[in-house]
Amino acid sequence: MRGHFMPGLRFAAVLLALSGVAALTPAAAQTGYSATSESAAAALARHVRTLASDPRDFSALIGAGKAALELGDTQTAAGFFARADEVDPKSPLPQAGMGAISVANGEPQAALPYFTRAQQLGAPVATFGADRGLAYDLMGRQAQAQADYRAALAGPDGDEARRRLALSLAISGDRAGALQMLAPLAARGDGSVNRCRAFILALTGDSNGAMVATDAAMPGSWARVAPFLQKLSSLGPAQKAAAVNLGIFPDSGSPQYAYAGPQSAGRVDDYLKVPAAPPPAPVVQQPQPVQVAYAAPVRQAPAPVARGVGKVWLQLSSGASPGALQSEFDRMKSDHRDLFEGIRGYVARSPDRARLVIGPFRGPSDAQIFADDLDSVGINSFRWTNSATDQIVPLGTE
Repeated sequence: MRGHFMPGLRFAAVLLALSGVAALTPAAAQTGYSATSESAAAALARHVRTLASDPRDFSALIGAGKAALELGDTQTAAGFFARADEVDPKSPLPQAGMGAISVANGEPQAALPYFTRAQQLGAPVATFGADRGLAYDLMGRQAQAQADYRAALAGPDGDEARRRLALSLAISGDRAGALQMLAPLAARGDGSVNRCRAFILALTGDSNGAMVATDAAMPGSWARVAPFLQKLSSLGPAQKAAAVNLGIFPDSGSPQYAYAGPQSAGRVDDYLKVPAAPPPAPVVQQPQPVQVAYAAPVRQAPAPVARGVGKVWLQLSSGASPGALQSEFDRMKSDHRDLFEGIRGYVARSPDRARLVIGPFRGPSDAQIFADDLDSVGINSFRWTNSATDQIVPLGTE
């Protein structure tokens, strides 16, 4: 979810348009998924034609997902990646793709389990570091973001990783390092350099310099972007990352913003469930809602959560009282931070007991994958399906 943002203040897109650079697309769409000079639209059409004759062609599903993501259609991309995961659940590519989608949607916490799973399946950080780095940036964790960006410099998305690293360094206050990071791109005449340089200056407090840089590219534009550039340096680190990477600027009239730091992560409800994506159609259609293994985080009221009947969960523990479940879940997360990154615990109240559960999952196979991961670190779990009488609430709200 985007949180408390004004739809009209997508200033990064405005600045790009004014500076004569291509309009900003969602962050994960900038990662250079196209392996050739073929446009994303042409690539999507080509892959869809392949899928029309063979709906289970894994390469076409991944290619279509990446092309849709590059076009900014995250819902359609999610459908292709979900189908690819069904075809080959042992490949890290669908998981990395879903992580990129969550980042592009401004949902960094939901993205992390995807990247963890991709790494467990054998993907090197260089292949997804540009996207996981942005997830960390959006959470205000700049040191981790910059480590991932650096790892991705030699990967397939190296140029985008370099741009994001430059912006992240600026967010951290390192203007000289940020500008130096752009030097190889500037030497090649990369058209994004002017936009990044303007952002770097604005992020580090030189809004006048940023406006001069913008006006040099598009005379007369400074007056229209001045309010945005002048406010950039006053934002928090996570908000800065959201503004310059996703084009999302916070609503100054709201006291709370979407990208809270790690201290508020406990209030985020990271759903795992989504219905299987429909088979790709032979022609590009209007995107339909798609659910995948780890869906977007949403804010959850401290009330019983209506999950529907017959949802698949993993039970980690149970007892007569829910009081001890919180400390037990905290211990699991503390001992295995990477595995539980972005995972929220729930209490399921039945007439006879309280259960500590995570989920819901898309289906038994997805639940089993995570159960196997838990078993590998010595945590026993088993599938549990809720009934109409079960009340399920996030831990800490029971």
